[in-house]
Amino acid sequence: MNNRNILISGAIFMALAVLLGAFGAHALKKVLSPEMLAIYKTGVEYQFYHALGLLIVGLVGFHFDSKWLRWSGILLIVGIVIFSGSLYALSISGIKILGAITPIGGLSFVAGWIFLAIAIFKR
Repeated sequence: MNNRNILISGAIFMALAVLLGAFGAHALKKVLSPEMLAIYKTGVEYQFYHALGLLIVGLVGFHFDSKWLRWSGILLIVGIVIFSGSLYALSISGIKILGAITPIGGLSFVAGWIFLAIAIFKR
């Protein structure tokens, strides 16, 4: 994964977060329970934060090349898909077991941020 792809991924995930947030606020508000809507909103919120993180990682990557930066981007992408994706699926389907994989996405987020710190430290 190169810096360009990381930036493109960040921009796409940002656009999707806006769309998913609007979908939740308008279409799902009448369908989901307040608890499930809160879970859905958490997925959107974390997607926004970490899509911004992807943009940061991609921009930093234009200043210096690092395997740590590339892995940071990959881990943030994996985190968005697993963490936010599992929360979307859980809230819409009501299948509680989906919440069991959410922490894997959270760990991916943490690792992605740590790898960014390592990349900057090693520069």
